[in-house]
Amino acid sequence: MSLENLDPSRTGLVIVDLQNDFVHPDGAYARGGATSDMIAALPARVKPVADALRAKGGWVISTQFTLVPGKAGEPFISPHLKELRPFLRKNDFCPGQWGHQLLDDLQPADLTVEKVAYSAFYMSRLEWVLKKAGIDTLIFSGIVTNGGVASTLRDAHVRDFATAILTDGCGAFKQATHDAAIADLSTIATPMTCAEAVAFIEAL
Repeated sequence: MSLENLDPSRTGLVIVDLQNDFVHPDGAYARGGATSDMIAALPARVKPVADALRAKGGWVISTQFTLVPGKAGEPFISPHLKELRPFLRKNDFCPGQWGHQLLDDLQPADLTVEKVAYSAFYMSRLEWVLKKAGIDTLIFSGIVTNGGVASTLRDAHVRDFATAILTDGCGAFKQATHDAAIADLSTIATPMTCAEAVAFIEAL
């Protein structure tokens, strides 16, 4: 994909799951010991890209992993996630709660969409709001590179959105996993570092 004709007003920075419960030292994942230095470094890297795109009239889109509360507020948790992250509990990733929110450093988002699976397009209003906003190009960041980022980017690709991926604006829990995912996704998305993206956007 070529970004030569990119229109900032039709471009969105997709921030996948950079939420308090995932990344903040007081969030659910930190409480459960599921932390990563690579992931912790992402907000500071992604913020300049968000700022640059905002300044050019572009869009910042936050997709937010959600544990939908059921009776008595107990969340519906998929079996594979419950096995992987047994520390998850009531009020984690709950709409309206602090943990569910986009990290303060990256706010405000122009569009916010709850996601209940790896792909933010699955059973959500994401495609609808993107079309209403006139967005046809998406730059991807967030976590995890091989999970929510990869699934959402691939779904965007098959929906004919032009796509790019921030190679150091995404992260996983293992470097090798991240590197393999970036190499794979670079076959359908333009890879660029956050610094390269800022320079590219500012030159438009």
